[in-house]
Amino acid sequence: MNTKQEKGIQGSEHMLEILKPDFEFSDERGKLVQLVHDGYKQINVVRSKAGTFRGGHCHRLNREAFYIIEGNLELTLRKDGFEEKYTFFAGDMFVIDEYVYHDFRYLKDTVLVGMYNNGVELENGEKDIVAE
Repeated sequence: MNTKQEKGIQGSEHMLEILKPDFEFSDERGKLVQLVHDGYKQINVVRSKAGTFRGGHCHRLNREAFYIIEGNLELTLRKDGFEEKYTFFAGDMFVIDEYVYHDFRYLKDTVLVGMYNNGVELENGEKDIVAE
C-alpha cells in the first residue's frame, strides 16, 4: 500500500491528484483553512465511524475532491483494470477523476468534506452515481 502517493502503479491512467488548500492562516486564536475559492457546486460534510466502508461507485460527470478534517482512511481506486491504494490523514486533500471507482475504509472515526464540481443531483432527477 502507498501512503499519499502521487503516482499509482506503473501504467495506470491518472486517477487521483493530491491537492493543497488554497490558503491557510494560523495565529493565537486558531487556524483558518480555505479549501477552494471556486469550481465546486455541491459540498458535503461526511462523518464515518472506524471500521466502516463507503463507496463502490464512480461518477461520470463529476470530479470529487476531499479534505480530511479528522481521522484517517484507506482509499482504493479502480479504473481500466488498474488498482491503486492510498492512506490519508487529517489535513490531506485530494481529488478523484471521473470514471474512477472508489472505496473508503475508515481506519478511525473520520470527518471529511466532499466537494463535487457539478453536483450529484442531475436536472433529469437522476444521480451521477454509477455502482460497480
